[in-house]
Amino acid sequence: MADAPLTLRDLAGLDISTIKGVGDKRREALVEVGIESVLDLLTTYPRRYVDRTNEAHVGDLVEGVETLVLVKVRNVRRVPLRTRRSMVTATVGDTTGSISLTFFNQPWRERQLKTDAEIAVFGKPERFRGKLQMVNPVVDIIGDKTGRIVPIYPQSEKANLSTWEIASWVRNALDRAAPRTIGDPLPTRIRERLSLIDRHSALNTIHFPESIVDKERARERLAFDELLRVQLVLVGRKRAFERDNTGIRHDMAGEMQKRFVDALPFPLTAAQRRVVDEVNADLAKPVPMHRLLQGDVGSGKTVVAVAAMLVAVQGGHQGALMAPTEVLAEQHFAGIQRLLADLRVPDDGNLFGERQLRVELLTGRVTGERRRDVLKDLASGGVDIVIGTHALIQDGVEFASLGMVVIDEQHRFGVEQRAALRGKGAGEQHTTPDVLVMTATPIPRTAAMTVYGDLEVSVLDELPPGRTPIATMAVVDSDGSGGSSGEVESMWNDIRAALNVGQQAFVVCPMIEESDKMEVAAAEKIHESLRRGELAKYKVGLLHGRMSSQEKDDVMSKFRARKFDVLVSTTVIEVGVDVPNATCMIVLDADRFGIAQLHQLRGRVGRGSIASRCWLVRQNPHVGMERVDALVKSTDGFYLAEVDLELRGEGTLMSTAQKGASDLKLASLRRDEKLITAAREAAFEIIDADPSLKRNRELASEVNLLLAREEKEFLTKD
Repeated sequence: MADAPLTLRDLAGLDISTIKGVGDKRREALVEVGIESVLDLLTTYPRRYVDRTNEAHVGDLVEGVETLVLVKVRNVRRVPLRTRRSMVTATVGDTTGSISLTFFNQPWRERQLKTDAEIAVFGKPERFRGKLQMVNPVVDIIGDKTGRIVPIYPQSEKANLSTWEIASWVRNALDRAAPRTIGDPLPTRIRERLSLIDRHSALNTIHFPESIVDKERARERLAFDELLRVQLVLVGRKRAFERDNTGIRHDMAGEMQKRFVDALPFPLTAAQRRVVDEVNADLAKPVPMHRLLQGDVGSGKTVVAVAAMLVAVQGGHQGALMAPTEVLAEQHFAGIQRLLADLRVPDDGNLFGERQLRVELLTGRVTGERRRDVLKDLASGGVDIVIGTHALIQDGVEFASLGMVVIDEQHRFGVEQRAALRGKGAGEQHTTPDVLVMTATPIPRTAAMTVYGDLEVSVLDELPPGRTPIATMAVVDSDGSGGSSGEVESMWNDIRAALNVGQQAFVVCPMIEESDKMEVAAAEKIHESLRRGELAKYKVGLLHGRMSSQEKDDVMSKFRARKFDVLVSTTVIEVGVDVPNATCMIVLDADRFGIAQLHQLRGRVGRGSIASRCWLVRQNPHVGMERVDALVKSTDGFYLAEVDLELRGEGTLMSTAQKGASDLKLASLRRDEKLITAAREAAFEIIDADPSLKRNRELASEVNLLLAREEKEFLTKD
């Protein structure tokens, strides 16, 4: 209909050249920065605002404090430097004073900064030769703007776009959309309940607010829309999964789980008891469980997983645990066998009414007659719990009645692998087993609700008693030699003292992203250097990613058996390696690692009763400081995950590639927890009343328009 409100799809169908003032050259420049349609233009939001009623003046600037000031350019000059480089300096000011701006290796600034141009400058003032200056600040040419609140848009100097041009094009688009208005597909009852403004007002106000309060209300509405689209995909997938799959209503009256918990040599933590109750509530329902279990290193996830599998076993079903590597699978197998050594299964066919519970291992190394026996007994029901690698999902592996699937370190498996294991449960009754996916990489609650929103989430946020905290120290090795600074010397003295009393240590080599081959070469060099130098009197092993699985396992077995005092390793030890006697860890070039990876690496020590220590060595005292300081300050993975989100920013939510139309442009996983919760509740309300969105066609259209197919698949991974 010609006079119907405009939809986002309508706006996406209008080429940017329809906007007044956008000729071929300007269109080319806009396309270069990703603006091809009117919708792209209207969702290119201001990155900051100048509040003229509350703006800072040059006379108010404080050394070392980042500030935004509105100034006029007084003069500008370019100074050639040696090695063909250049420096551009400019003097800018207002009625209260002037400040110098210095730009290194940005010769185009001489053309950009015209005398008398009004610009916004954002940077940190520093004192140089007694005067304040800013080095390489952010500069926005804003033109002769009036009004109290001036929007400043992301610009591309390369494309020669200015903030005032973008603002004028946005104004033209909004003025021309006004007669028909921009439609609002959000049900009125939800909008009114959440006190959200309508979309047309929000788009106008986000670009040209009367006040900062108005701008925030507009941001809240548009951020809600971004989050709602994501949640509609996740909640729709969750409800479809529940609708299309028949689960097993497990018998919760049995005693096996209780007997297992009572026999443990330690009491469950309050967090473990809470999560076991959450899992049990799911298992009692006829809908298949689909739950993510997050727990920091050492929080006791395995005990929760075993408790869940025992519910299936006591009802005559089987449990399976899939781990990403043979080392991890064997480690789980040994640990779970110990935990279940004395547990018996009710069995009416047995003279004594019960039998020994049977746990088996299935990996690529289980071969020949042993493998045939395990496969035969899995298919007949003779095996209660099987622990393995991706070998579990290969053709020829059949279960009598798979009732409970546990997937460890879920991010190591693809969607297809997880679905393949779950599919092993489809027998004559066509039931889908319950699934518990575990991760030792803590995810901030808001990110978990947004990325893993199709799973229920349980959190183990408490460590069992007896786990000794890991003391973490930052060490600067400025010459990179691992050599003789006081801090470095003290570190090696401490390591040798620990080795002399029978403890063991890890030395983790720098991560070299460009080349696996270079990383191995660096590890070999460090291994040889330590054998000849700081650790000459000790047995030093080497582990890296280019070794075969057999070689890696042999090295780890020798380290576990104390045939090596020290293990020099690349990051292949990041997940799951359990050597309780290893109490010391050194991470070289720690500034090359992210917070989550450093936390995972540190978790390889502190697994026994002896106090453990971790040294984070960096060559540059100024690089990676915030990350390393966070690790020194805390061993709480959930706190560190929040810091990580803060430092790295949110990146691309939907896909691992750092690009795509699906970035959250306004919504923030750091500060919008209430909005995320509200969007999730609204998505349930909409999907439960209208599962296929037939009565909410505009919402469905927006999801399809703004979330590409591969991004929706990433969001709805099993």
